[in-house]
Amino acid sequence: MAYDNFNILKSTAVPLPIENVDTDQLIPARFLKATERVGFGDNLFRDWRYNADNTPKQDFILNNPVYSGKILVGGKNFGSGSSREHAAWAVYDYGFRCVVSSFFADIFRNNCLNIGVLPVQVSPEFLEKIFTAVFADPRAELEVNLPEQTITLLSTGEQESFEISPYKKGNMTNGFDDIDYLQNIKTEIQEFALHLPL
Repeated sequence: MAYDNFNILKSTAVPLPIENVDTDQLIPARFLKATERVGFGDNLFRDWRYNADNTPKQDFILNNPVYSGKILVGGKNFGSGSSREHAAWAVYDYGFRCVVSSFFADIFRNNCLNIGVLPVQVSPEFLEKIFTAVFADPRAELEVNLPEQTITLLSTGEQESFEISPYKKGNMTNGFDDIDYLQNIKTEIQEFALHLPL
């Protein structure tokens, strides 16, 4: 399997209520030289996390030990900008398995789904409720249920549904990327090929 199976994730969350977070902010271009999907988490939000002398910026949320978890909650239009898949790699490598926003850039959304990060799009109203709950209590947990396609704010029981294609849902549930999926149906492909006209 390429990635962790994703079924039900219950976790605290890291709130980042900033709109229009683009892929250059997620992973600056100078860190794109590597081709393996490892080590990118160290440079997630690099220019927001660190000063020029590499000391942590104390006011950035990822440097605040009060907030932690496998869920990143971002503002509207998360992942806009260039199509670099390294941005999704950085999110995954840092340890996030789910990103919640009220709107995602399509390419970033697809890059996340291809590597095992679940993008959950919610209404602006529900997103605001999440931010309010997490800032009020950093221990507040969210439950993301992929089989049921629901996200629940456990402190209040409030819940919303989210959309995902059946194909991507199956891959996430099984921990497959696109190649794993094809390998999994290799026998069916071979059988189909046998019946093609010569």
